[in-house]
Amino acid sequence: MADPFDSALDLLRRLNPKHTTAHLNSLINLAPDLTEDLLSSVDQPLSVRRCKQTGRDYLLCDYNRDGDSYRSPWSNEFDPPLEGGAASAASLPSEKVRKMEVRANEAFDLYRDLYYEGGVSSVYFWNLDDGFAGVVLLKKEARPGSASEGAWDSIHVFEAIDRARFTQYNLTSTVILSLSANSSSLGDMDLSGNMTRQIEIELPAENEEQQIANIGKLVEDMELKMRNLLQEVYFGKAKDVVGDLRSVGSLSQDAKDREVHKELVGSMMR
Repeated sequence: MADPFDSALDLLRRLNPKHTTAHLNSLINLAPDLTEDLLSSVDQPLSVRRCKQTGRDYLLCDYNRDGDSYRSPWSNEFDPPLEGGAASAASLPSEKVRKMEVRANEAFDLYRDLYYEGGVSSVYFWNLDDGFAGVVLLKKEARPGSASEGAWDSIHVFEAIDRARFTQYNLTSTVILSLSANSSSLGDMDLSGNMTRQIEIELPAENEEQQIANIGKLVEDMELKMRNLLQEVYFGKAKDVVGDLRSVGSLSQDAKDREVHKELVGSMMR
């Protein structure tokens, strides 16, 4: 008999990634005992919440979740407040890692503004026995609710393992892309999917500033590579399909081209 968790993941891979959240909630209702495993294993489009203390938007994911509460990177507070009124030590980064988290959020807020010209970014760090780990989240929506809309969600999870004079970075990046259009002349179009890539690399990191710079460079390079891959796979293939279905030139021009081609072939055979 197949393992229920593997079957759930297999089913999600075959469904439209644009509706991953709805599908995930349906599976959790069917198999509540798989809730934690599914939430920690399945990447889904990011949700936005406003920090009550600072008034700034932040992104929700499994890495800033504790039960039904989510931690804001701007205030370091959970919403709604955790039972007992205080977060456990396991839910919060250490003071040193929290300072790095604050600097990383400031850095990626600038990155978001420069590269995305809008959207929302959030960075969350947590402690490891031999270093620290974190996630960089970026979300941008284009004309949500209109006839033509799109959404880009990128999730970059990393570990930074301390080595002698170097730090080993293990980065796993996922991009979730969704595009849709609806018009009376062209009909409905829905283009959705996701892509995951990984990299391991050792880089010199003598201080906290260099750690953040290394993480920023790795995320920037990975996003550029994945953007180019998505453009080639999604839009290149769509262009090929449309080109095969519908000729750009007129039928009369195609007929003339065929006649010219025939004459050339005939003259070469004389």
